[in-house]
Parts: sequence; structure tokens; C-alpha cells
Amino acid sequence: MPIRPISRMGHPILRERARGITPEELRSDEIQRLIDDMVETMREAHGVGLAAPQVFEGLRLITAEVQPSPEDEDEGIPLLVLANPAIVQVSREMYDDWEGCLSIPDIRGLAPRHIAVRVEGLDRHGEPVNVTAEGFFARILQHEIDHLDGILYLDRMKDLKSLTFIEEFEQHWLPREEEADELPG
Repeated sequence: MPIRPISRMGHPILRERARGITPEELRSDEIQRLIDDMVETMREAHGVGLAAPQVFEGLRLITAEVQPSPEDEDEGIPLLVLANPAIVQVSREMYDDWEGCLSIPDIRGLAPRHIAVRVEGLDRHGEPVNVTAEGFFARILQHEIDHLDGILYLDRMKDLKSLTFIEEFEQHWLPREEEADELPG
């Protein structure tokens, strides 16, 4: 399972609409290898999601996973592989939070997303899947599905004033976030 190169902002594949995959095609050895490669590439890059266009494949295919952290209260997100994912329901309420992208390395920005979504698609074996997600998991799914439609999180940002390099984020923005979390009420 080779680690694949990740396409970066500016490459045309990141602005194209990816094509759907038939259940038969999804079960092929070629697509199964692609899925395995995407999972390994995502993990190697310390990402929480990856879309096929990010590895130069114009297919409607995403992976997502968050490893549980001992110091975090979150239980993590088990590995999810979705072909032809479609958001079929969203919460009315949205919130801004920090996003980054493996295709836009070393940069973060505040982007609005729905708090909850319901997504339908196919698992890696071509079987129908229905996923309901909230919070960070919902944000990951929206971000990765956007990639399949040629949309980057920068396109979702209300303004670019929060756009920052990771080092500046950690030095200037993260302390503010932590202070706000500690304030009463």
C-alpha cells in the first residue's frame, strides 16, 4: 500500500467535480487498492479525512478517521470509507471553526459548517450506508464531500482575516481559544 502524493491547491483536479463510482467498479481490485492507499496516505499525513481528488483520482470517494486520544474526551471516529457520498440532510444551525486541509498545507482558517449532517453513500463493498454526524465529524464529512465538488474550505470562509499559518495560529489564535474556553458562562 503505497503512500500517494497529495494534490495541492492550484492543481486543476481540486476544482473539478469528481465522477460517481458504480458498485461493481467499487468492488474492483483497482478501487480497493486505491481505498487502501488513501487510508495509508491519510494516516501518514496525519489527516482526519481524504478525498480521492486529493490523490489525483477524480472519483467520488472519501475516507475519514480520527484516532482516539488518551488526553481527549473524544472517543475518536472509526475508519469510514464512503463512495458517492451525498449530504441528504443538514441542521439549520451552523458554526464557525478552524479548518485545515492536506491540499493547503500549513494554513488554517475559520469556516462555517452545519452542526449536524446526514450522509448517504456506499461502503467499500458497494453496500448502502447512512451516516449521521455531529460536530467535528460533521465538519470532516462536509469538508471531504466539498472536495468531490471542486470546493475548498477557503471558498466557504466569510472573510480571509482569520487565514493564518499554523505557527501563527498556535502562537496567536490558540491561546485566545483556550482563554475563551476557561471563561465562566
